[in-house]
Amino acid sequence: MARIAFHLEIQDGKRDEYRDWHDRVPEALEEAYLDSGAGLETYSVFEKDGHVFGFMEVDDPEKIKDVQNESEAQANWDEKMAPILEDSDDPWMDEVYRMI
Repeated sequence: MARIAFHLEIQDGKRDEYRDWHDRVPEALEEAYLDSGAGLETYSVFEKDGHVFGFMEVDDPEKIKDVQNESEAQANWDEKMAPILEDSDDPWMDEVYRMI
């Protein structure tokens, strides 16, 4: 099982809007991830002071990235997030330590 994570930043003044959208994540987006064949075990998103940290445990990270790059549900979500999040060329983070 692979552990992958990303970091994003919310534009100034958009924090409440970001959190509001996450109270109503579209079912189609969740289904795209769950039906990807990637073996998604865990997906959590955390936010503090405009910094977003996403964490996944998944059998096949490349299949998750395919969903993010190719699914209509993700494209629709990205359209909603574009005016809220800062642009990021590569939000993926490297794991530098794991205890267990």
